[in-house]
Amino acid sequence: MPADRRPSANGNPRKRGGGAPQGRDEGRGRGGPGGRGGPQRGSSSAGRPSDRRERPDRRDAESRSDSQAKYDGPPIPEAITGKELDRNVYAQLKGLPEKLAARVARHLAAAGMLIDEDPRTAYEHTLAARARAARVAIVREACGEAAYAAGEYAEALSELRAARRMNGVNDYLPIMADCERALGRPDRALKLAQSPSVPNLPVGLKAEMTIVEAGARRDRGEVDAALRTLEQAPLSSTHRESWVARLRYAYADALLAAGREEEALEWFHRADAADREQATDAAARAEQLERDRG
Repeated sequence: MPADRRPSANGNPRKRGGGAPQGRDEGRGRGGPGGRGGPQRGSSSAGRPSDRRERPDRRDAESRSDSQAKYDGPPIPEAITGKELDRNVYAQLKGLPEKLAARVARHLAAAGMLIDEDPRTAYEHTLAARARAARVAIVREACGEAAYAAGEYAEALSELRAARRMNGVNDYLPIMADCERALGRPDRALKLAQSPSVPNLPVGLKAEMTIVEAGARRDRGEVDAALRTLEQAPLSSTHRESWVARLRYAYADALLAAGREEEALEWFHRADAADREQATDAAARAEQLERDRG
């Protein structure tokens, strides 16, 4: 998952323009929401197989007719050709007519280039792609992840559900659970976290789901249960990926919520030590806690 589209480091879904959803008062890390990566620079959805057979999405609440009036979306810079996409992603557009595939690819590539700095415009590009290719799973995935980055959680959930029905990929589960939290439905988030597909996710995605699950427990006032959830995760992992720092940060934040300040301080420091990508504000949290303790 790209760092800006992951569940936040304390399990708190983050709106791109305004922090956590209203009503959440947990401290926030600098990490952002999460999914496997919506449109990325040069790629969309790292690590996803490109040879899955896509099924037409017949649940027409989300499926759009190709004859529907097309949304043009924002202007696409002339320099963007669509070839910037990962070749496996581009290959999934080959079933479209050539000119249509090129237009969709350009919108997806533009979204990937804008997603960090301007998620709203990135989302609009994916809406334009969806208006032309709603039955292509990679387009629905990109639209869902851009919606998530823009803080449009209900839309993100709808799009990722559609993508999952079409290609059978389970990697969307952490971001879907995070959307449920952001929509004020921690019980639904926990149901997704307990899906039988979760144990088969890659280790990083399992860690992301753990962060979301612990956050949902805290939403329900179950701080001790949140701590137990995090303690079952690989907090002492030697992996160099940013999920290690974010997992430790979530644990430190939960310890602080439980009133265990000394342990929280230790884990904020441990999170900072693993935080090569500056995905959290663990160093600042540790410094503030040391000041507060005198």
